[in-house]
Amino acid sequence: MTNLELYVSAPADLDGGLASLLGDCARMAPHWAVPDRIVSLPVSPSLIHGVTVPEGSARLLEAMSEYGD
Repeated sequence: MTNLELYVSAPADLDGGLASLLGDCARMAPHWAVPDRIVSLPVSPSLIHGVTVPEGSARLLEAMSEYGD
Protein backbone atom coordinates (compact mmCIF):
# COMPACT_ATOMS: atom_id res chain seq x y z
CA MET A 1 0.00 0.00 0.00
CA THR A 2 1.25 3.50 -0.81
CA ASN A 3 1.60 6.10 1.92
CA LEU A 4 -0.08 9.21 0.52
CA GLU A 5 0.71 11.47 3.48
CA LEU A 6 3.32 14.12 2.79
CA TYR A 7 5.57 15.54 5.47
CA VAL A 8 7.07 18.80 4.29
CA SER A 9 10.04 20.10 6.26
CA ALA A 10 11.02 22.76 3.72
CA PRO A 11 8.99 25.55 2.18
CA ALA A 12 7.21 24.66 -1.05
CA ASP A 13 8.98 27.52 -2.85
CA LEU A 14 12.63 26.48 -2.64
CA ASP A 15 13.83 29.74 -4.17
CA GLY A 16 12.03 31.78 -1.53
CA GLY A 17 10.99 34.50 -3.93
CA LEU A 18 12.46 37.90 -4.66
CA ALA A 19 11.80 39.34 -1.19
CA SER A 20 13.69 36.47 0.41
CA LEU A 21 16.60 36.90 -2.00
CA LEU A 22 16.79 40.64 -1.31
CA GLY A 23 16.79 39.96 2.43
CA ASP A 24 19.59 37.41 2.07
CA CYS A 25 21.64 39.87 0.03
CA ALA A 26 21.09 42.66 2.56
CA ARG A 27 22.27 40.40 5.39
CA MET A 28 25.37 39.25 3.49
CA ALA A 29 26.42 42.63 2.01
CA PRO A 30 28.36 43.77 5.12
CA HIS A 31 30.50 40.61 4.87
CA TRP A 32 31.75 41.36 1.34
CA ALA A 33 34.76 43.60 0.97
CA VAL A 34 34.89 45.71 -2.17
CA PRO A 35 38.29 46.87 -3.40
CA ASP A 36 38.69 50.60 -3.99
CA ARG A 37 39.70 50.08 -7.59
CA ILE A 38 40.39 47.09 -9.78
CA VAL A 39 43.15 47.61 -12.29
CA SER A 40 43.59 44.95 -14.93
CA LEU A 41 46.40 45.32 -17.40
CA PRO A 42 46.34 43.81 -20.87
CA VAL A 43 48.26 40.56 -21.27
CA SER A 44 50.29 39.78 -24.35
CA PRO A 45 48.92 36.76 -26.25
CA SER A 46 52.43 35.27 -26.20
CA LEU A 47 52.17 34.96 -22.40
CA ILE A 48 48.95 32.96 -22.58
CA HIS A 49 49.79 29.28 -22.85
CA GLY A 50 48.42 25.95 -21.74
CA VAL A 51 44.87 26.66 -22.83
CA THR A 52 43.38 23.96 -25.02
CA VAL A 53 39.96 23.93 -26.60
CA PRO A 54 38.45 20.73 -27.99
CA GLU A 55 38.03 20.90 -31.76
CA GLY A 56 34.27 20.38 -31.54
CA SER A 57 33.91 23.30 -29.12
CA ALA A 58 36.05 25.53 -31.32
CA ARG A 59 33.85 24.72 -34.33
CA LEU A 60 30.73 25.39 -32.29
CA LEU A 61 31.99 28.82 -31.20
CA GLU A 62 33.17 29.64 -34.69
CA ALA A 63 29.68 28.89 -36.00
CA MET A 64 28.09 31.33 -33.52
CA SER A 65 27.57 34.79 -34.97
CA GLU A 66 28.75 36.47 -31.74
CA TYR A 67 32.16 34.76 -31.93
CA GLY A 68 32.90 33.52 -35.43
CA ASP A 69 31.87 36.34 -37.75
